[in-house]
Amino acid sequence: MSNQAPPTSFLAVRGTKIVHEDSGAEIILRGAGLGGWLCMENFISGFSGCEFQAREALEEVLGEEKAEFFFDKFLTYFFTASDAKFFKSLSLNCIRIALNYRHFESDSAPRTLRFNCFAHLDRVVALCAEQGIYTILDMHTAPGGQSGGWHCDSALHLANFWRHKDFQDRFVWLWTILAERYKDNAWIAGYNLLNEPADPHPGHASLIALYDRTIAAVRAVDSRHTLYLDGNTFATDFTKFPENVRGGERWGENVAYSIHDYSVYGFASAPEPYARTPEQMERQKNTYLRKRKWMDERGLCVWNGEWGPVYARKAFDGDGFEETNERRYNVLDDQLAMYGKDGLSWSIWLYKDIGFQGMVHVSPTTPYLARLQDFLARKHRLGIDAWGTSPTPEVAAAFDPIMNLIKTNVSNPEHLKLYPQIWRYDGRVTRVARTMLVAEFMVKEWADHFKGMSEEELDEMAKSFLFENCLLREGLNEKLRSHAPKVEN
Repeated sequence: MSNQAPPTSFLAVRGTKIVHEDSGAEIILRGAGLGGWLCMENFISGFSGCEFQAREALEEVLGEEKAEFFFDKFLTYFFTASDAKFFKSLSLNCIRIALNYRHFESDSAPRTLRFNCFAHLDRVVALCAEQGIYTILDMHTAPGGQSGGWHCDSALHLANFWRHKDFQDRFVWLWTILAERYKDNAWIAGYNLLNEPADPHPGHASLIALYDRTIAAVRAVDSRHTLYLDGNTFATDFTKFPENVRGGERWGENVAYSIHDYSVYGFASAPEPYARTPEQMERQKNTYLRKRKWMDERGLCVWNGEWGPVYARKAFDGDGFEETNERRYNVLDDQLAMYGKDGLSWSIWLYKDIGFQGMVHVSPTTPYLARLQDFLARKHRLGIDAWGTSPTPEVAAAFDPIMNLIKTNVSNPEHLKLYPQIWRYDGRVTRVARTMLVAEFMVKEWADHFKGMSEEELDEMAKSFLFENCLLREGLNEKLRSHAPKVEN
C-alpha cells in the first residue's frame, strides 16, 4: 500500500483543462512513457522482432521455468522505488504506463486472466503514488495489432485488430477488467484506451465504433477516471471524429484527446540539421498546431501522449554524436517552450532504455549490454529496428531494387499510396523486408546469448536494468527539469 496521502480528489477534464475534480484547480501533467516494460520493444530492450517472438525464443533456449524467471526479474528491476524517486526529483508528476494485452490474457486462452497478472502493475502504480506521481494506463498493444507497427507485438504490417470483431471484443473485455480494478484509485490520472490506432476505414468508422463500445463498457463500472483518446493514424488525425463529442454529448465531458507530436528534426532522417532557423521553428510549430487544430476549433482538451527526439551514440554514430545530440536537445527545448506557452500536458517518450532515447539508460558495462554488444551493433548496421534508425548504405542498397521494382511496375502512382500513407511505399518495404523479415531471422540469436545460464546468472542479466546500474541522459533531463517547475498535486 502507498505511504503517500491520497490526493484530495480525482483528476478530471473541464473544458480544455485537466483539473482537480473537487476544487477545479488546474494541473498540468508533465511526465514520460514507461515503455519497454509491460510492453517490451526491440529498440528499448535489445531483442529482435516483437516481444512474443523473443519470449518464445527464450523459452525454447532456457525452458519455460527459467525463461519466466528471467522475465519476472526483468520486470522487477526495470522500475523500482529508485526510479520513482529520481523521476520525482525532476519535478515530473505523471508516468504513462504502456501495457501489452498479452500480460493479462493469452491468445490461446482469451478472456482468461493470467495468474498474478496485476502484480507488477499494482507495484509500480503504488511506487509512483508514494512519490506523488500520477499514472496513466496506456493500452499500447491490442489483440491482432491496431496499427501494423512493431509495438503492436503482432509481427505483421497489417492491422488485423480492425478486421476481426473478436479481437475488439477481447479489447473491450480487458478494459472492463482494468476499470473495475482501478476505479477507486485516484492516483491513476486516467485510461489511454488505445495507443496509435491505424484504422484503414476512410471515415475512421471502425475506430469511432470501438471508442463508442469501450467508453460505454468502462463507464458502466468507472464513472470518474479521465479517458484519453488517440487520434487515428498514429494519434495524428481527428478529422473524421464525430461532431457530437462537443459538450460531452457522445462520450462525456471527462475526455482528453491525445496527439503524438514527434518532430521531424528529432531523427536521423531530418531534412537538414536543426539550427533553430525561423523556417525550421515555424515548420515545427505548424506541425504541432495542425495536429491539435480539430480539438482547438471545438474547445476540447488536448494531451500530448508521445513526443521527443532520439539520440546518437558514439559506438554506433561516431565522434560527431555529441554535436548531433546538442541539436536534438534544442529540438526538445523548443518543443517544451511551445507546450509551456499553451499550458499543454505531455508525456515524453521515453523513460528508460538501452541508450537510444531514454532519460535513463542501461550502462554498457552491465552484463546484459556487454554480452549483447556485437549483436546490437549488427542490428544497428542492418537497420532492423524500425524506430529512428537507418541501415548502412551497403545494406540499404540491397533493398533499393525491391523499391524500384514496385515503383516502376505499379502503373498508377496513386496505387503506391496504401494506408497508412505516411509510411509511403518505401516505408512499407522497410517494415516488411527489414524490420519483420530480416529481424525474424535474428530472434533466436538474441535468445542464444542466454544459453546455459543459471538462475543466478539470469538474475544478474536482468539486474542490468536496475536504476543503480543505469546512466542518466543529463542533457535531456536538465531540459525536462527546467520546463517542469514544481507543482502541487
